[in-house]
Amino acid sequence: MPGEISPAGMRSGHNSQPEMRASHADRDRVVDLLSGAAGEGRLTADELDQRLEAALSARTVGELAELTADLPPAPVHAGGVAAEAKDVLRIDQMFSPVQRVERWVVPRRLELCTQWCEVTLDFTQAVITHDTLQIDLSMVGKNLTLIVRPGIVVDPDGLSLEFSKLKNNQAPDPDVPVALRVELVGHKSFGRVVVRQPRRTGGRWLLRKPAALPAGD
Repeated sequence: MPGEISPAGMRSGHNSQPEMRASHADRDRVVDLLSGAAGEGRLTADELDQRLEAALSARTVGELAELTADLPPAPVHAGGVAAEAKDVLRIDQMFSPVQRVERWVVPRRLELCTQWCEVTLDFTQAVITHDTLQIDLSMVGKNLTLIVRPGIVVDPDGLSLEFSKLKNNQAPDPDVPVALRVELVGHKSFGRVVVRQPRRTGGRWLLRKPAALPAGD
């Protein structure tokens, strides 16, 4: 239909070139569309995982188009530009918790303007498409919790704290290359900023090898 743009970023009706090499922006658009489709219930969690992995490793526009062929086209804004993954994500919120967990797409810059909101950013399953994330804080009250995995490093040097504390429990592994550098800037007053590893589940403790029992008489 006129006025629609395919999920791979090409306007319908134009001659497509499926062999054309895909750009970072092409991959970002498809990752964003796949994540939105999963949120609408169009894709299962397993399908999302498979397609995200394929999208991030796709070499051509044709490969990306195959991943979104059974999904609705991306909408076009009034200016004729397709909706795509945002480089800048801004969150303005009061009182209600803010969470980004499981397979969320990490932007290049995150602006957090919150008042008395508990904020949790869990990077353990996040989709990383950039090597740096800048989090610009204007945060009053409650805690900001960053849950990181090996290969994700948090740099809090640019953050100003007022009546607030930083608890940094990240444990960088020198054998794991840095996949994402999270830079904290801006201002945080009251509450805490916590950087930690994922907590061990009860199942992990149950899988520990039991201590040997003394031999019976």
